[in-house]
Amino acid sequence: MTLPAYKRPWFLFHAHLETIWPALFRRVPQPPYRRERIYTDDGDFLDLDWLQAGHKRLVIISHGLEGDTSRHYVTGMAKAVHEADFDVLAWNFRGCGGEINRQPRFTHNGATEDLDAVIGHALVAGNYNSVALVGFSMGGNLTLMYLGREVNNVPDAVKAAVCFSVPCDLAAASSRLAEVSNTMYMKRFMRLMGHKVRLHAENFPEEFPCDDYYRLNTFADFDGRYTAPLHGFRDAPHYWQSCSSSKYLDQIRVPAWIVNARNDPFLSLSCFPDFTTHDNSLVTLISPEHGGHCGFTRSGRHQTYWSERLAVSLLSTVNL
Repeated sequence: MTLPAYKRPWFLFHAHLETIWPALFRRVPQPPYRRERIYTDDGDFLDLDWLQAGHKRLVIISHGLEGDTSRHYVTGMAKAVHEADFDVLAWNFRGCGGEINRQPRFTHNGATEDLDAVIGHALVAGNYNSVALVGFSMGGNLTLMYLGREVNNVPDAVKAAVCFSVPCDLAAASSRLAEVSNTMYMKRFMRLMGHKVRLHAENFPEEFPCDDYYRLNTFADFDGRYTAPLHGFRDAPHYWQSCSSSKYLDQIRVPAWIVNARNDPFLSLSCFPDFTTHDNSLVTLISPEHGGHCGFTRSGRHQTYWSERLAVSLLSTVNL
């Protein structure tokens, strides 16, 4: 199969432009989602957004950190795969569907139990013959973690995965985002995550101390203060080491594609796992020179993006 090559628009001549432009200017009509809330074993909930037309194959889409199912990269992908005769389930991570979650925790890079709950519910509720997974950024890392770490629990109906802009090495990616050149992204993440910390602090003040939140500037600060202790890790490095998908790629037993642009400002070199870093012919790295982070823009605000065309093309090679 000849994969469609990516060529960025002439006016997006820098990785930051490629990353920011679609987030600011792309407008995908909101899909006619049907929302469903399911409940987790620990008494929390997940909000799911469905596009259903009675197809027997399903794509489950996992968004990125501090994203949700309304983000342009999710709605664009949902539209593209739905038009390719898939039903679609885009799910909101805990606290990302418009309402803060009930338990003193966040969705994090190793929260494979939530993705497993979504997949299990979809198979029971929809009578699907096959499922493909699509993930973006943190959602891509979570997807690969699930397929590798939980390999013995992955249902037979799960046939493939396509993951974009994946921080496969969390420690290195965290260091990359802490660089001065990425200050604008880091400040935005800290602001969005801080809002949720303050909401959680209303119910769980001991677990979410926030009086000096303004002193936190990086993922090392945030993950050390909140993510690690809330989810049973010793510290931020232990969390990053435990939840980096790169260490689980050899265990994946379905075709999986990792699509990381070489100029992605969020990713370190160790986030490009090729045949020199893993030994699994089912996992393929696609690394175009350009694309930014969750970018891959085409000219025109309403066009199908390269990433969406690529996902449809790749999934067409699998028996779904």
